[in-house]
Amino acid sequence: MKSRLSDPRRRHLLLGCGALPLMAALPRPAHAQALPGTPAARQEPLGDEERAHHALKRLAYGPRPQDVQDIQRLGAARWLEGFLQAQLQPLPLPPALERRLAGLATWQESQGELGERFRRAQQLQREAKAAGPAASAADPGPGARRELVRPVLLEAQSQRLWRALESPAQLQERLVEFWFNHFNVYAGKNAVSVYAGAYEREAIRPHLLGRFRDMLGATAKHPAMLIYLDNHLSVAPGFQPRRANARSQGLNENYARELMELHTLGVDGGYTQADVTELARMLTGWTLDPRGLGRSRDLFVFDPRRHDHGEKQWLGQRIRASSPREGQAEGEQALDILARHPSTARHLSRKLAQFFVADEPPAALVERLAQVFLRSDGDLRQWTEALVQAPEFWSPAQWQAQFKTPYRYLLSALRAVNAQVDEPALLLPLLSQAGQPLYGWQTPDGYKSTAAAWRGPETLTQRVQFASSLAEGRLGRRWGADTRPQALLATLGPSLQAQTRAALQGESPSAQAALLLASPDFMQC
Repeated sequence: MKSRLSDPRRRHLLLGCGALPLMAALPRPAHAQALPGTPAARQEPLGDEERAHHALKRLAYGPRPQDVQDIQRLGAARWLEGFLQAQLQPLPLPPALERRLAGLATWQESQGELGERFRRAQQLQREAKAAGPAASAADPGPGARRELVRPVLLEAQSQRLWRALESPAQLQERLVEFWFNHFNVYAGKNAVSVYAGAYEREAIRPHLLGRFRDMLGATAKHPAMLIYLDNHLSVAPGFQPRRANARSQGLNENYARELMELHTLGVDGGYTQADVTELARMLTGWTLDPRGLGRSRDLFVFDPRRHDHGEKQWLGQRIRASSPREGQAEGEQALDILARHPSTARHLSRKLAQFFVADEPPAALVERLAQVFLRSDGDLRQWTEALVQAPEFWSPAQWQAQFKTPYRYLLSALRAVNAQVDEPALLLPLLSQAGQPLYGWQTPDGYKSTAAAWRGPETLTQRVQFASSLAEGRLGRRWGADTRPQALLATLGPSLQAQTRAALQGESPSAQAALLLASPDFMQC
């Protein structure tokens, strides 16, 4: 009997146009009721090999062929024990990855140096505008401006993709994704374009397995967050700028609102609009020092002239009037209280469980995580370890029950074919087309991780097109991608249903690879 995909007309639809022929050709997961991402109904416990693959799909960006070879060599149970122990420890990067990162010229630039880049680009833009249209034809300014700013963001995006693909510290890369989304900044706003990578490097990565309070403070003081949510402009009533042509921006509540609603307490965390205003007053004077531009230094400074030193009532507490020396302490006190608040523990724990376990996480798991967070004073290593050890994480109901975001899908596909990506910039348009550009979410809530946010006909079509391009060598030929069907079958292992394997019969090798990478089984994890 001829395969449903052997007809050239159907293959054209599969490889060039849309997802529907492919989705019709492959079976839905046995537990799925409709589109991929529907929660599983499996009851029997996961076997050792399934547990190993579950860890690679949830705590990492999917298996590479070498991972599967190690599982076979060591045995699944032994391999999994070593993997889980290693993921919560500092892990050295492979020399090849170290060399890649060392080749990124702007990656280690200080906040002051990055800020000077942006200042010079703005100056060139103003000069070109003042010169008028007649001078623009011979003006090298646009190219010069692009070369000042564009490489910074591109290199930041490149390091993120390289690490996610190649770093053995896969859980920490997943945590980078989680925490950057939690403390989201948008690279399209003003100077955030040059600070977004430094923000990840300085405010997120050092604290992944540290204390939440330290990460909270680092994000609050970073230029990326100060500019993105405008707190660098927020001043006390009556503040008079020293420059004659400058005008006061007044009190700005943007950061104070998101600090409570998104970063800590949650929208139902028990605060009022009056608390937002009072917190904004407490955070006046947290700004940037322009004298640091061009220097190897951080730019955060507390300016007592900008601070509202008056008495405040916040979250039911009286915050007494402060002296100029004490003004910054008000903001620090606020961060202390927010970091240790029970509502913060519950809000963060639900987000963590949603990201790693289920779109609707079990209430008992959320409560246990919240208690670990509170008992450990926000120790993120203990908190993450509690998630990894939770029986809910290993529940058979969670097997193949999450729908991959575009970011996870792209990375897992490249890891599955063992691609050695030497030009991450080629991947950026793919993420943008799929709706998840790196550092590109405009609003402070960050990218969603739930199936409802991503599954739909357009998503499926894009994934079929990518899978076809990768399988046929139009993508990744120079990256050494191994798209042989037998290699993919071995790498994906127990994640593939028998029906999916059977659907490959009679197809060409490239069509088989495309079917595997665009199958409902592979879109889930």
